[in-house]
Amino acid sequence: MNTDGDLKKEKLLGKSFIFDALDDQARQELANFSYVKRYAAGDKIFTMGEPGQSMMAIAEGTVRVTMFTPSDREVTLNDLQAGDVFGEIAMLDGQERSANVKALTNCTLVVLERRALLDVLQRNPILSVRLIELLCQRVRRSDERMIEIAFLDLPARLAKLLLRLTVAPPASEEKPLAKLSQSQSELASMIGNTRENVNRCLRKWQKAELINLQDGWLIIRDRDRLEALAHGE
Repeated sequence: MNTDGDLKKEKLLGKSFIFDALDDQARQELANFSYVKRYAAGDKIFTMGEPGQSMMAIAEGTVRVTMFTPSDREVTLNDLQAGDVFGEIAMLDGQERSANVKALTNCTLVVLERRALLDVLQRNPILSVRLIELLCQRVRRSDERMIEIAFLDLPARLAKLLLRLTVAPPASEEKPLAKLSQSQSELASMIGNTRENVNRCLRKWQKAELINLQDGWLIIRDRDRLEALAHGE
């Protein structure tokens, strides 16, 4: 018999594209073996190198995934929103965490332990396929980042990043954001560069009226010219 808590966890799991393909019985089973955990903005969720025996689904809030380079520079890999999952790599192979994750905002997570999830995976091929799709998306994005860092100059990388951020959920290609709240340090971390270099590039774009920097916001003024820069034109 489901408790109110289990029903709530089922509902939260249903927000994720990974778990929305499951039937009610499979989601109920996962809910029975999961628990809800909350984090305040700025809290560490886990650190690279720690043992990883669980995967998390974000019910509310935003988390940031980062790692440190050999030169001890922190690079942002991804910002994940409600409906996304993370921790799947260590959960699947039983090895250490491959990145750091912290809460950017107050977060509510549904935590799924490895043993219970692997048992459900063995009996639900749809869930296995969804996890494979997720891993493929992450690999593709990682490949894109490596290509950008290796072959594109700073203006092109920064333009691509700004355009991606304007269409990240809850925004979309049809309704992109007109302004962004990320700091210059955060932008630099996302493209593997320094805040000083990003600042110089943004100031140049501001003079050219591509963007505006005002009251902590980065305002997009000429999206077409940013798209041209992103394509090296």
